[in-house]
Amino acid sequence: MKGKVQPKTLPGFMELLPNEQILFNKMKEIIKKSYEKYGFLPLDTPIIEDANVLLAKAGGETEKQIYKLKKGENDLALRFDLTVPLAKYVTEYYDKLSFPFKRYQIGKVYRGEKPQRGRYREFYQCDVDIIGDGELSIINDAEIPSIIYNTFKKLGFDDFTICINNRKILNGLFSSLELEDISPEILRIIDKIEKIGKEEVRRELLISIPEKKVDVIMQFLEIKGKNEEKIQALESMNIDNAIFKEGINEIKEVSKFIKIFGVPEENYKIDLTIARGLDYYTGTVYETFLNQYKNLGSICSGGRYDNLTEYYTERKMPGVGISIGLSRLFFQLVDNEIISANEESITDVLIISMTEDCEMCAKIASKLREEDINVQINIEQQKLGKKFKYANNINARYVIIIGEDEIKNNVITLKDMSSGEQNTITLEETITVVQKAKNKD
Repeated sequence: MKGKVQPKTLPGFMELLPNEQILFNKMKEIIKKSYEKYGFLPLDTPIIEDANVLLAKAGGETEKQIYKLKKGENDLALRFDLTVPLAKYVTEYYDKLSFPFKRYQIGKVYRGEKPQRGRYREFYQCDVDIIGDGELSIINDAEIPSIIYNTFKKLGFDDFTICINNRKILNGLFSSLELEDISPEILRIIDKIEKIGKEEVRRELLISIPEKKVDVIMQFLEIKGKNEEKIQALESMNIDNAIFKEGINEIKEVSKFIKIFGVPEENYKIDLTIARGLDYYTGTVYETFLNQYKNLGSICSGGRYDNLTEYYTERKMPGVGISIGLSRLFFQLVDNEIISANEESITDVLIISMTEDCEMCAKIASKLREEDINVQINIEQQKLGKKFKYANNINARYVIIIGEDEIKNNVITLKDMSSGEQNTITLEETITVVQKAKNKD
């Protein structure tokens, strides 16, 4: 006889207990509603794609992390982000879409990287993107921080900062210093400034760059002050480069409209050290941090890109978007005890049957569910104390007790589990009491 198989979850794949899943789902629903408030349309692309389509843009480390599979003659792959499937989608359905096309997608992606605490091989991403046809107004870049702000406020956070920068400022600076060829390496060094400090950044830059040019880069990195003061400092550098000037004008416009879109100044700032997306973003970039938990890293990031669909069509389709890595964010928030998964159940009412006749219980349950009340029925042959223990374990707000007297008189005994108060009332009165309690939440 074949032995039992030991049940186990693969490393890098997240499974949650019911109380954790309830909290996770609530966060996902808040993000979804926030995205929809801004007019983003829902999109759900396949998890499995044709490998040639999915890997058109991939290379280097990304391609090494992709899960590939073969079915018959078909080369397939699991999606590793939600951006490449978006590029495929807008190209395939171009004639049926209205531009600018605003979409959100919340779904699982897969990357075969080494699993670590809070970093998964299967994880949820929550993306929004605005895609233009030929061009896309810079004001869209300013609306993105408004989405970030309102989403994290709805998630219950107040003390966070949305950091913005513009890659054209950096690219123009390097162009003016004739350092374009090594700009990716410079950006990688700059990106470490929070970890290693300015002096160490300077030392690393001096290895391959003349001191006078390093002085200009460090002058740029040392710009401080409020957003307007930083823009003035950039202008006062008098760098005669068209790309640099374009970047300043864009970040000035974005900063102006972020304020108009209602984001308080304490929740966003221009941060000239942000250098994310070395090979992808071409304009505005975003990083979002919880101020009291900087060790978590960026909890929401993204930016502007020039041509989403360059691997699929000749059409120029610029875009701007952000992504929240929900699985990693959830783990970090729970692990650092910033949030707690206290809800054991989503049950409003548990119906307990005290007789073998369950007909009335079933009718009551159906009626309550018609009124959008979440209901469970306990019809097991157990002692009353065990049934109430179950009600406590699942955090049921109310218990309905149906015995012979209730069936005979067509009434309900309703117990409030928090106060202990118990009354015998009609079904209509029960619905009123439970709905009133739900509306207070």
